[in-house]
This record gives sequence, structure tokens and C-alpha cells, in this order.
Amino acid sequence: MRLCACAPVRLLTLAWKVSYRCSILGGVQGELERLAGELGKHALAPLWSLTDAEIADTLHAAHRLQQIAAAVTLHVIRQADLRELHREDGFRTTATWLRTQLRLDPRTARDLVDHATTLDHRPHLDHALSTGAIDARHSEVIAAALRALPADTPADTTDRAEAILIDHARHLEPAPLGKAGHRILEHIAPEVAEEADRLALERQDDRAHRGRGLTLSAPWNGTVRITGRLGVEDAAIVHAALDPLCVPHHDDTRTPAQRRADALTDVCRLALRTGELPDNGGEPPQLAVTVELDPLTAALGRGLLDTGERVTPATVRRLACDAQVLPVVLGGPGQILDAGRARRLATGPLRRALAVRDRGCAFPGCDRPPRWCDAHHIRPWSDGGPTALDNLVLLCRHHHREIHRGDWAVHLADDRQPEFRPPARLDPRRHPRRNIFHRRT
Repeated sequence: MRLCACAPVRLLTLAWKVSYRCSILGGVQGELERLAGELGKHALAPLWSLTDAEIADTLHAAHRLQQIAAAVTLHVIRQADLRELHREDGFRTTATWLRTQLRLDPRTARDLVDHATTLDHRPHLDHALSTGAIDARHSEVIAAALRALPADTPADTTDRAEAILIDHARHLEPAPLGKAGHRILEHIAPEVAEEADRLALERQDDRAHRGRGLTLSAPWNGTVRITGRLGVEDAAIVHAALDPLCVPHHDDTRTPAQRRADALTDVCRLALRTGELPDNGGEPPQLAVTVELDPLTAALGRGLLDTGERVTPATVRRLACDAQVLPVVLGGPGQILDAGRARRLATGPLRRALAVRDRGCAFPGCDRPPRWCDAHHIRPWSDGGPTALDNLVLLCRHHHREIHRGDWAVHLADDRQPEFRPPARLDPRRHPRRNIFHRRT
């Protein structure tokens, strides 16, 4: 298919159709599917025949279309949130429900829900995004600037600030737009800007404290991305602890980022060795590794961390040089044969064996790791159910409550892996489901 010179006009027309038909006309789903098919023809078209000017025009038209489509997506997400569709399907939040619907990573899903909520409260900002006047990143920056205004800011002042920032977004990148947002009161209400600045600094300190956090992503290609936010005071403490360990050695070929990563690991290793950390699940904090052992050669195979990730035999040997060995006996296809005696609470070897089998919350669609989970008795303890591996399943706190509500049922299948039967409203035939987030071997 050849993309003709009128392609920018056609893309702009398609953008108008998305904006108009999805906001005014009925049959939104069918209309979106039809427009997606029409746009797909342009996505596969060659671009070699376009002039330089047409390439630039087409880029702007496609970008505007992308922002309008983003606004439609956010409107749908907001409706799903208002209707609490996640509760009907047994999810904790709209973000977790959205992850399953669109196969998104957790951070992206949370950001989409937050952005959809903000647009619902700022109709002018919503209109600017929905018409393609600004893009999604600009709208996020503007919303943050408006939230930073003093709580007693008059509504008309806030509306004026919103209008000015939307206008600036037409010719500023997000970063300078954010700086303009910090100073917006100096332009529209200079008489209160000084007091507002003092209050803003106080709020900044408070937000920094409330917004602190640390996230470890799901492993990808053997690495885990660590992201987080700290207040300036907490960051200074972290710097003070890491800096002495970041000094390069003689002929050190590590980059500064690599030295900081090694320093963070060394600090945590030192904390584990002190023995002064609080207990975790009734036991001292420790790194548990499940290892396959060849009974004929006594050779160590690959290891499985308590986070569910595999490590090489070389890594297992390195960990074994400086670790307490916590044996778990395995047999057959990962079947646990010996994990300790029965008791009311699943602790010690039994708890570790349960983590090895389930790898985390066993509820379908959940990715919570073992440390965040409870040991649930399939046959209740109060009804005579034993605290044995074949009567236990790991469940996060939310899904633990879901199981006790009685809509879902759990049992162990023939391979001794947990399966869940959904309520009839989700599946009239109640076909058993399993968790596919945790790899099973």
C-alpha cells in the first residue's frame, strides 16, 4: 500500500473521528474497532514516497492521534474504576485488574489509573488531551503543578493557572513546563507567592516523606531494576553508608554505577551478618536456596532462590561458602517428601517447603512473593485439618480473604499443585485455574 501525499490530512481526519465519535456518538467499542482497522492500513504503508515536509506533517498528525487514543483509554479506565469492576473478578484494585486485562507491568497500570482519576477532576485538562492539543506527559505535569497549589487557593485562580499551563504546553517540553508550574503563582498571584512558597517547601518535605519508596522489579534477563524515592535527609544517610564502599580499588574497572550497586549489596550483607535484624515470619532473616542434588554423583545442580528465580550451580557454590544450609528434601517432579512435623502454624522447614512448592501466592493471576503470603489451611484447622503440606496453600492477604468468603474453592490436583475453582458467575462450568505467574518445574 502506498502512502499518498494527502496522508497527513487523512490522519488528522481520523484523529477528529476518534475524538468526535468516541465522545458524542454511541457504540464506542464498535467504532474504535473500525477506526483501528482503518489506522492499521496506514501503519503498514511505506513512507519512502513522502517529501520531507510531508514526513514532518505526518509525524505531528500521528502524534495527535496517539494522544487522543490515550485519552479514550483513560476515560475507559476511569469508568472501570468507578464501577469497581476489579471486585467482580476478585482483584484487589483496578490496577491489578488492568494488568490482567492488558498484560501491563505494575507501574504502568498504577500510573494509568492515577492519570485517569486526575483527568476526571480537571475537565479543561481532559479536553486539551482529548482533542490532541497537549500530550499525556504534559497533562501529568500540569496536574502535578495544580495539586501543589495551596489548599486555600481560590477556584478561579486554580482555573487560571490551569489555562496558562495548558497554553504553555503547546510550545514547552514537559521538564520546563514543570518548572513553570512551580512558579505559576508568581505570575497570577504575586501578592501571595512568598507565603505560598514557604508553604510549598513544607509540603515538599511532607510529600518527600510520604512519597518515599523502594521497588524491585520482576527479574528480566538476569537483572532486577531497583527504583525508589528518598527525602534529602534519608538520601544523605544512604550516601554516607555507600560512599566508603564506592571508593575504586587499584585497577578497578567498574563504573561508578556498578560500584554503588556493589556497595548496596555489601551493606545488606553486613546487616544480615550482624544478627540484629528483626525476625521475618518467625525466623531470622536469611537467603534460602533450594538445590537439586544428584544422588549418584552428589553434584549440585541449579538453585532456586526463595524469590522464585533460578541461579547457576556456580552461584550456589558461592552462596554455600557463606551461608547456613537449610535442606529441603525433594523427590520426583518437585514433590516435597519431608518438611517437618505438623503444627497449627506453618513455620520453619514446613513454611520453606510451602514456599518452594507455590513460589508465592497461588491464586490465579497474583504475583505476590512468598514473604507476603499466609499459609492457608485447605481443610480448616478448626475442622480437624492438619498443618501438613498437602493441606496448605500460600495466599496473599487479599486472596486469603477471598477464599474465606467462599466464592472460590481451592484444592490440590493429582500432581499436588494448588488449583482454584472460580465462582459460577465467572465460569458457569467452574473449570479449575492455576497461577501462571510463578514458574513451576
